[in-house]
Amino acid sequence: MTAYEEARRRFDAKTKPRGSLGRLEDLGARIAGIRGFVPERLEAVIVVAAGDHGVAAEGVSAYPQEVTAQMVANFVAGGAAVSVLAREAGARLVVIDAGIASPIEVRPDEHELVRAVRVGAGTANMTVGPAMTDEQAALARAAGAALADELAGVDVVALGEMGIGNTTSAAALTAALLGVDPVLVCGPGTGLDAEGVERKVATVRRALEVNAGRDPLAALGGFEIAFLAGLALRAAERRLVVLVDGFITAAAVLAASRVDYAVVDSLVAAHRSPEPGHAAILEALDLDPLLDLGLRLGEGSGAALALPLLHASIAILREMATFEDAGVTDAGR
Repeated sequence: MTAYEEARRRFDAKTKPRGSLGRLEDLGARIAGIRGFVPERLEAVIVVAAGDHGVAAEGVSAYPQEVTAQMVANFVAGGAAVSVLAREAGARLVVIDAGIASPIEVRPDEHELVRAVRVGAGTANMTVGPAMTDEQAALARAAGAALADELAGVDVVALGEMGIGNTTSAAALTAALLGVDPVLVCGPGTGLDAEGVERKVATVRRALEVNAGRDPLAALGGFEIAFLAGLALRAAERRLVVLVDGFITAAAVLAASRVDYAVVDSLVAAHRSPEPGHAAILEALDLDPLLDLGLRLGEGSGAALALPLLHASIAILREMATFEDAGVTDAGR
């Protein structure tokens, strides 16, 4: 009997009608299936990878590029939304400088782990050529895989990101990988108006034309996106649950699935964002998100909000009484 089947059997033996906890039972069985056993208690880490994007020069973001470094400083100081939500969920928060334009200074005591990968000082402008070289994309992926190897004792790796301009990068990557028109995957991101969205669509079209025939991840992605793709791939190899946040992290796992589609078997979608590209990826990977709260912040905030559901599904398996234990008559349905 597989761990998934054993978890299903154990849910059915609990003091409740069969399947009455709905998707919570599906989730607990999926976690057991990914891990190969039912964890005693889930240990989770949220990895927020940050990088800057040359395409920001095209006016595709409502915020200036320096906000990337400012927000990373906010993450490590504990003041960002994901910082608060990670504490509430009892998860470690790991911040990665995958390629911010201006490096930040972080004291060793400010955070459990702050890693400066820094493949480059932001990507190149993908409308005039590839965002990264193939070598840079490979280095970023390898750095993500190396982090997965270091996360001993972890059951869940939640993906988060930060990078001004990265919804444009994610939209271009999604359009290329799914073969869809950019208008179907470009949304307002962090707050573009209708004119801004039109500009983003035009920018993505130019990037796709300029980079036709190149590797999509290197040509259209970002250092943080490539890092998260590598992290997801190695985490899946290690049978860890990969909890996917919003649009940008979904684009990263979409890219990872083109390297090894087996990564999809380790994915859990935390939520559905309003970004049209996110819905397209969820459908393409056949992922049913746990939450739908209109979240569009990124940072791993949606993943952090979903973590208590993962904890609850395992707690039910471990702690809820069975019919036999409680002396309750089982009607068998």
